[in-house]
Amino acid sequence: MRISKKNNVQDLKSKFQTFFFGICIFLIGISANAQCAMCRAALAGDSNVKKAEAVNDGIVYLMVIPYLLVGIIGFLIYRMYQSKKKKAV
Repeated sequence: MRISKKNNVQDLKSKFQTFFFGICIFLIGISANAQCAMCRAALAGDSNVKKAEAVNDGIVYLMVIPYLLVGIIGFLIYRMYQSKKKKAV
C-alpha cells in the first residue's frame, strides 16, 4: 500500500514541476520577443550602423561573462572532487 501512495505523490509532484516549468518557459519567451522588437525599432535604418555595432558588441559581452563564470566554477568544483578522490585512495 505504501508504495502506491508514494508513487502517486511522486507522479503528482512530477506533473506539477512540468506544469510550473512550462509556464516559466512561456513567460520567458514573451519577454524575449518584446525586447527584440524594441532593439530592432531603435536600430533600424542606415544612419545607426555604429550604434547597431555597439549594441551587438554589448550583447556579446553580456553573453560571455555568465558562461565564463559558470565554466570557472565548474572547473573549480571538478578540481575539488579530483583532489578528494586522490586523498581517499
